[in-house]
Formats: sequence, structure tokens, C-alpha cells
Amino acid sequence: MVKWFWQRDAAPRRTLSLRSRGEQGDATRIDFAELAPELNRFLGQAAYLQLGYFETLTRLIRATPELTEKESLSRAAGAALTKHRGIVDLIAERGDDPTQLMLPFRENLDAFRRKTIGARPRETLLAVYITAGMLDDFYLALASSYGDTGRRVAEILREDDARHEIVAIIQETIESDEEWRSLLSMWARRLVGDTILVCRSALRPEVLAVEEERIEPVYTELMGAHARRMDAMGLAS
Repeated sequence: MVKWFWQRDAAPRRTLSLRSRGEQGDATRIDFAELAPELNRFLGQAAYLQLGYFETLTRLIRATPELTEKESLSRAAGAALTKHRGIVDLIAERGDDPTQLMLPFRENLDAFRRKTIGARPRETLLAVYITAGMLDDFYLALASSYGDTGRRVAEILREDDARHEIVAIIQETIESDEEWRSLLSMWARRLVGDTILVCRSALRPEVLAVEEERIEPVYTELMGAHARRMDAMGLAS
């Protein structure tokens, strides 16, 4: 099988282990099946999110003058498109229309993406890294609720995302000017709330209404993974 220039061997990825609140000693894993939406909703949202990452990164490529950065961003964009196509192909295999499954989420997810467009390209680039990292973690955790289909989605989401290319650009930026470090740290904090709202909107509405305490550990785990990503870049979370 031919590999395009953006495709690399998959790297290991940590899967969220969601734990119940207030347990002493060994915490128990939350039964995500009680929180997860119906399968078509899950697939439609997951597919459209990857398409959104691709679109944003493609716009950044056009706005970037440096050829080396264009190459780096093209690899990250290509990886997002590969994941999108993988989920779309899975939807089609199940006999469903991918466009119809994605369409109900277009308006809300496009609005979310517009909120994460920064005043400067570097802010937008960080937004892709932060929001995509948190949402991929979230959808990986949800995938455990859907049997073999969920396993296949998890395999797709664990494929190399080439986001280390984004990290390298961000790190070079903050090392060149300390003002960028402060600016990007503040921007990242603004992104978290909107991203959590996207996660919340993906869960079953009837669960949201009555089981807030059971959902809170989901967000706690997401924030922990987010803090580790920020620390690795040299930014305060």
C-alpha cells in the first residue's frame, strides 16, 4: 500500500482512563456506555471534527510564507484528512451516508471552529493543537462504547497525527520571544472552556440533565492530559 508524504507509522497514544469521583484507593472506571450518544451521532461528529482540523490547517498553509512551515503544516493537515477519510469510509461500509451523518453538526462545530480562530496565525495553530488533542482524547474514550465499530474508530484516531510538527513551530516561536509565551498561554486557557462545551454536547442529553457528578471525572481527565501537553510545549496551563 502506498503511503503519502504525510503518513508515518502510528505512534503510541495514551487513552483516557475515566475514574469515578470520591473513591478511596483504586478508583473504578466509569461505564462510558451510560454517557455515550447513539453510534451515528458519534460517527458524524468525529468525522466532521477531523474535516474541520484539515480545513483550518489548510488555511494556515496559505497564510504561511515560510516553505519549511508549509511542509510541516501540510503533514498535519494530511494526517487530519486521512483520519476523516477513515471514519467516512467506515460510515459508508455500514451503509450510511457520511454527509447526512455529519450535516446535523456542521453549524455548531463550524461556530466552535470560528471561536478558535486567533487574531494571529500562531494562535490559530495552537488552537488546532489544543482542541484537537482534547477532542481526540474524548472521542477515543467514547469509542470504547461501540464494540468493533468503536475499536476501528479508535485505531483511526490513534494513527499518527503529525501534530509534533505544530509543537515544533510553537516551541520555536516562544523561544524566540518571551512575549509569545505569555500570549499563547493565555490564549490556550481561553480555548479550554469552548472545547469542554463541545465534549458536553456530544454526550446523551438525558444523562447531562441528571448525572453531572458522574460526568465531572470526564472533564478532570481531559484537563490533566491538556496540562501535560501544555507543559511539554513550555507553556503554562
